[in-house]
Amino acid sequence: MLTDPPQTARRVINNSFYQTKILMKNLLRLRSLLPLLFLVCALLVTSCDKDKSPATPAPTYSDQVVTSWLTLQLKLTLTAPGGPIASPRRYAYTGIALYESIVPGFPAYQSITPQLNGLSALPTVASGTNYYWPACANAAMAAMIRNVYPTTSAANKLSIDSLEAANIAQYQKDRPVDELTQSAEFGKQVAAAVFAWAKTDGSVNTTSYTPPVGDGLWVPTPPAFGPCIFPYWGQCRPIVANSGVGAAQGAPISYSTDPASAYYAQAKEVYDISQALTPEQRTIALFWNSNSWNNILSQLLAVEKPPLEVAAVAYTQMSIAMADASISLFKDKYLYNCVRPITYIRSVLSQPTWNAVLVTPPHPEYPSGHAIISSAAAETLTLLFGDNHQFSNQLYGAAGFSPRSYASFEAAAREAANSRVYGGIHYSKTADAGLMQGKIIAHNVAQNLKFKR
Repeated sequence: MLTDPPQTARRVINNSFYQTKILMKNLLRLRSLLPLLFLVCALLVTSCDKDKSPATPAPTYSDQVVTSWLTLQLKLTLTAPGGPIASPRRYAYTGIALYESIVPGFPAYQSITPQLNGLSALPTVASGTNYYWPACANAAMAAMIRNVYPTTSAANKLSIDSLEAANIAQYQKDRPVDELTQSAEFGKQVAAAVFAWAKTDGSVNTTSYTPPVGDGLWVPTPPAFGPCIFPYWGQCRPIVANSGVGAAQGAPISYSTDPASAYYAQAKEVYDISQALTPEQRTIALFWNSNSWNNILSQLLAVEKPPLEVAAVAYTQMSIAMADASISLFKDKYLYNCVRPITYIRSVLSQPTWNAVLVTPPHPEYPSGHAIISSAAAETLTLLFGDNHQFSNQLYGAAGFSPRSYASFEAAAREAANSRVYGGIHYSKTADAGLMQGKIIAHNVAQNLKFKR
């Protein structure tokens, strides 16, 4: 039987009920305040974020200092001794000085000094000192260009001085004089160290040379019938060790005067092409006889407008690949000492008055310099800017040619190689072998030379 609770128990129950009502009322009131609480929290978080100092973005610099000096170098190269053989070496050492003069200012990049063949430690920046990296590059390139073009004309030397001064005047609009002075000093120090290393590469070799004599071996060619040049260039120190490993394409087609032989057939092909040469083929032969891949790079940078560090890498990597390609090229030229088409066609094909479209350069036929160096440059640009990169190419310093357009760097290299066949100074197999050799060298350089950390 149920009974009423005693009075004390009733008092406890009433108190509990009352407290529960108060708690429920407070919870309902708190629930109504929740949107306001969320708003306050959001405002507090936003306020805290505003109090934080934003990260200072890394400064960016245009490629103007690179393109301005590259344009001047194209002009100096027109009259520099050694022509297209010595030219890549000059660009390569200039590029190394350029890159090393700016790399301390770009944390994502690293010095390539330890990766280069025999280059000891370079000067370093002073701790706690401000540098303006375009000014470092300006001084480094000016110094290196004076070093590698010592015999250029007085007018050209004045152009070097004028460009250096014009760039400094531009920098003085935004940067303090002491910062520019110490930046220039660092650039000059880097250039001096790079040039000291360059002078030990074996490129100056005045040892007399007597070419071997025998069937199928090189002999002086018309019209000058001059002695062969650069017989020891293949013994120069490569800029990147082992850049030529696996690149050589083996011996050329075995020499023969037999009309049924492969050698006779390749010479007959050159002769037949010359007898039915189209206007387009003649244009290609003459166009590439005056063209350079440094000119192509100059035009590419003008279109792409990359930041300073990217332009410096492109300039340096391509130039090194070309320089090492020229060493591999002449190593094989004087290994095989192959006779030139004009000699074979005049004698074996009994065409004593035949002339090539181009003047035959005074060194052996195999491999093709245009093919190897073009392929090394093209493959490097492909690695840097991508496959199927369409571009237009206008000659520098040569009038009378319209720009030529290409669907890729590789297509341009192929045309450059073919140009020497159309010009009558190389065989088709020589061009094909050179294209493969240059491509391998470019990949070897890229594999052994890491610019980014």
